[in-house]
Amino acid sequence: MSQDRPLRCVLDDDIMEFASPPPDVTFAPRNNTASVTGENSSQFHPRSPTRTSGSGMKESSPLLAPRVEHEYGFFENHFPEDPDFQETIRKAEEAIDEGIYPERIYQGSSGSYFVKNCDMKTIAVFKPKDEEPYGQLNPKWTKWMHKLCCPCCFGRSCLVPNQGYLSESGASLVDQKLQLNIVPKTKVVKLASETFNYSAIDRAKSRTKSMISERYPNVGRRFHRLGLPPKSGSFQLFVNSFKDADYWLRRFDSESLPESSAKRFQHLFERLVVLDYIIRNTDRGNDNWLIRYEIAKSSTTDSDWSLVENPEISIAAIDNGLAFPFKHPDEWRAYPYHWAWLPQAKLPFSQEIKDLVLPQLSDMNFVQDLCDDLFELFKTDKGFDRPTFEKQMAVMRGQILNLTQALKDGKSPVQLVQMPVVTVERNKGGAIGRVRTESDTFTQSFSHRAPFFSWC
Repeated sequence: MSQDRPLRCVLDDDIMEFASPPPDVTFAPRNNTASVTGENSSQFHPRSPTRTSGSGMKESSPLLAPRVEHEYGFFENHFPEDPDFQETIRKAEEAIDEGIYPERIYQGSSGSYFVKNCDMKTIAVFKPKDEEPYGQLNPKWTKWMHKLCCPCCFGRSCLVPNQGYLSESGASLVDQKLQLNIVPKTKVVKLASETFNYSAIDRAKSRTKSMISERYPNVGRRFHRLGLPPKSGSFQLFVNSFKDADYWLRRFDSESLPESSAKRFQHLFERLVVLDYIIRNTDRGNDNWLIRYEIAKSSTTDSDWSLVENPEISIAAIDNGLAFPFKHPDEWRAYPYHWAWLPQAKLPFSQEIKDLVLPQLSDMNFVQDLCDDLFELFKTDKGFDRPTFEKQMAVMRGQILNLTQALKDGKSPVQLVQMPVVTVERNKGGAIGRVRTESDTFTQSFSHRAPFFSWC
């Protein structure tokens, strides 16, 4: 066709090199995807929102629907080891396909979105990598002005730029490895939506390819995908009935908790301390961890006695995107843990938290397995740098070393954060990756440079 050459010049990076598929290719119906097993499962690509929604608009209606979903979907959100999480992703993708787009969260310094299902219920929070505070497509103009007018004070020098989504997923990984169960499950996924912040070029290319595919189906079949490009980001399950910790902490100051609830809250608080200290969270205020407190209800029985149930209390550690620094803060700000000013931080660590985490943290093999799992996660980033990652793990090992000693000595969280910060570097004796040898040694060093401001 004479018109094929200019199209190939404009959209050359989105056209497949091989010929169009034969016309007799068929695909399984959507409702049978769960039955794919055995040898065919390795070739199966889960549903992905790589096409625009069928909301009825001519340019945004699904084009070549059966082929777009399977043939043009070159990325996948596949978690066979976690079917519940996989099902949540599937619901989110189906909702986007139906035109129920994620809704931008206007709080915070980065682009983040409430992800909904087909029933308009919020099921997750998605934070794209390129819309982080350091990202080129951050939709928050205040951060853009901050970066433009005061670049010397922009960002946190101890953190790797544009790795917030990995930090969110890494915190969830540490939480699961230590069985703390306070971080809503978080993984790295890829999603595409009209409500995400895209460049004008990406939107123009999407509209152009949609029009070309509608007018020239043979050409459209050669595109890698239709619709907007997917974005990598952290996908964190949404928790219901929680409120900011600051709200309940003020209530607890005026209304004392029952003894059983106070003991339970102290233990959950210590889990939060363990998590934040290990990952060296530089942004833990009382507004980015949540508390759910369900007041006890009394029930009347056939007799004159009333049964009063114990209140239920639980916490959720969210907003973990500013963690895993490659060095301890040593310039302007110290980024302290704000929970250190709470009365719960003055009590020594309980025996319950010691029994939960101390056996694992005292095992060097467990610590190295944790570092290896984080390596498998962090290396998926295109800008991954192995020496920088090793520095991040050196900081984390030092934090684990301090925490282990504080637990053994019966110290409190306040005493823990007052300990001298330390890094523990691994010197591998020729080993690569997960391979460990007896020649592996560790070098411990202390940081002698303190930040200018210690209170912020």
